[in-house]
Amino acid sequence: METSIIDRFRDTPEGREADAILRACVHCGFCTATCPTYQLLGDELDGPRGRIYLIKQVLEGKEPTRRTQQHLDRCLTCRSCETTCPSGVRYAHLADIGRVIVEGMVKRPLGERFIRRGLRLFLPYPAGFKLIMRLGRIFRPLLPDSLREKVPAIKPATPWPESSPRMRTMLVLEGCAQKAATPNTNAATARVLERLGVSLVRAPSAGCCGALSHHLSAQEEALAAMRRNIDAWWPYIESGAEAIIITASGCGAMVKDYGHALKDDPAYAEKSTKVSSLAKDICEVLAAEDLTPLHIDGAGKSIAFQSPCTLQHGQKLSGVVESILQRLGFDLTPVADGHLCCGSAGTYSVIQSKLSKQLLENKLASLEAGKPELIATANIGCQLHLETRAKLPVKHWIELIDENMRGN
Repeated sequence: METSIIDRFRDTPEGREADAILRACVHCGFCTATCPTYQLLGDELDGPRGRIYLIKQVLEGKEPTRRTQQHLDRCLTCRSCETTCPSGVRYAHLADIGRVIVEGMVKRPLGERFIRRGLRLFLPYPAGFKLIMRLGRIFRPLLPDSLREKVPAIKPATPWPESSPRMRTMLVLEGCAQKAATPNTNAATARVLERLGVSLVRAPSAGCCGALSHHLSAQEEALAAMRRNIDAWWPYIESGAEAIIITASGCGAMVKDYGHALKDDPAYAEKSTKVSSLAKDICEVLAAEDLTPLHIDGAGKSIAFQSPCTLQHGQKLSGVVESILQRLGFDLTPVADGHLCCGSAGTYSVIQSKLSKQLLENKLASLEAGKPELIATANIGCQLHLETRAKLPVKHWIELIDENMRGN
């Protein structure tokens, strides 16, 4: 694709990156076939190719409008288009650049600004998230249906195993929403890894991965979160931690992108690249281990696995969790259109609730069609979103393994 980037953007890091991404696109349209929002709305501007043209026009000097912003907002950043694209177009990075530029040029209505600011103030912090959860439970009967169903149940924390100095060491990202809403996920991970001779270590000063602020176009806020985590993890990395384990695939996709996000920061460029290289979804670790010490026999338990977009498209780990579950004897039911998003997509279920609900209904129909005993997933956002309307229990797949270890 030919471009003519205006002076305002041409010589900036973002402008140069956007130009390279745009030039890789041959506007073949394969991406539209796997885009969830294009399938729902049938509008070229609500598909990757259309959004690419919108961003190109802005970079070439066309003034963006509120309509431009809305089409970019409707993108889930699920990256299904990247999996489909034969030219390797890095659409997600282009969308991030375009959104930040448009955010600075088009003023949002007061209500939208209030909601987006509120999400950034509370959700990235476990204490803030817990406060919202508690208030939601108290006032749940008074809330409108659209909000009532989003209030998650408060799940109890479970104990972590004792570590031994002789064990291998790996770090864990505790996160924000997951630490508050499903604290057992990382505790279960610690128990599973302990069986495999690995001690899972928490860095107390680490926090949100930065994804929420990043996808709401608050870039400096996101970068600050990334730097804080790098600083928190660095002493452990220098002491020999093998990996940084992430059990929320959305956070994993973000941490693996730290090297790119901080590439122009001389103080953090090298460290961020190292952190990204050490970041591993828990499925990557288990896939490489002998799982015999877990003493699991799935005994044909019927599971529908919802593969989050951030796992299969963002981290390119399609089929890895499924393979582990099958190795352990679980029976996976077929899931039609498994490449499509469930509609969670971070804060998307709040700021684009109508589209999100349509995607959720479609996803649950596919997951429940095979009549499984439960639904397993690999991302806290997807888990909480699916739970709002699922007829079956929804769990993180690592908790399923923990529950079925003999000798627990």
